[in-house]
Amino acid sequence: MVVIKTISQNTVISCKSDKIMPLTNNVIIKLNEITTMIEDKNNLKEQEIEEIKSIFRDILKGGERYDVDDIESWFENEGSWSNKASRIRVINLSHYIQDKYEQTARLRIITED
Repeated sequence: MVVIKTISQNTVISCKSDKIMPLTNNVIIKLNEITTMIEDKNNLKEQEIEEIKSIFRDILKGGERYDVDDIESWFENEGSWSNKASRIRVINLSHYIQDKYEQTARLRIITED
């Protein structure tokens, strides 16, 4: 879906795709990196949380996309993430980084000069 609005003589174009592809191999590799990086999956450390954010940011900056529901399913089925609170924390981080990225990357402002 493409939305075009004119706000104060600026044209704002926003693109949003309702269809996200299944997790790619590169995304799955990054999810495996997260899994192997975390020492105690019952107690995420602040440094690990920052690294998880960085990994999700790198996925998006590299042009990859993911559906948060697919991320959730992957962590639930992976096997070593038995602590539900930790899984939810990682899933929430993936969603937060995706929303933040989309706010800055998918919105372009074009002046009408």
